[in-house]
Amino acid sequence: MPLDQAFIDDCPYGPDALLIDEVLSIDRDKSEVVVRMPVHQDLPLTRDQRVHPVRHPRHVSGGLMVHMTGVVGFVHAYYVLGLRHADGWIGYGAKIHHARFHALARMGTPLVLKAWATRTRKINGTIMGRYSFEFFQGDTLVYEGDQTAMWAIISEDAAEQPGETDTS
Repeated sequence: MPLDQAFIDDCPYGPDALLIDEVLSIDRDKSEVVVRMPVHQDLPLTRDQRVHPVRHPRHVSGGLMVHMTGVVGFVHAYYVLGLRHADGWIGYGAKIHHARFHALARMGTPLVLKAWATRTRKINGTIMGRYSFEFFQGDTLVYEGDQTAMWAIISEDAAEQPGETDTS
């Protein structure tokens, strides 16, 4: 399904950083989402690569792959967990347990990004989620990961935001 405008409007990143164009499937019972990411030369970081046809072909950078785990995590939070940024929910990556880049994601064929929660638990008003990721380009696995994220609800009048400390 094409991206829903309500989803785009609720995303904590603007449309240029969302980088997906379609939600392919949502399976609440499996706690799994699958999305599509077009791959082209104007992607962030990709557009600035110094390309060599043999030694350094244009590709989706590893840093962008990690960013996309956050985007897919937001898709999961929105569609599976029902969390809304507009209601004060925000997610932050907490730990990358495992990340493996199996192959270069080259220009052309879109990536299919799959994520599923292997564990979620509520702790003091926050939700901790552990996620597995598989990113494919065609039949080729290009990235797999295992990460933990924290989802917290932040009120408008919160004096301190997650990750910040008062140094006064």
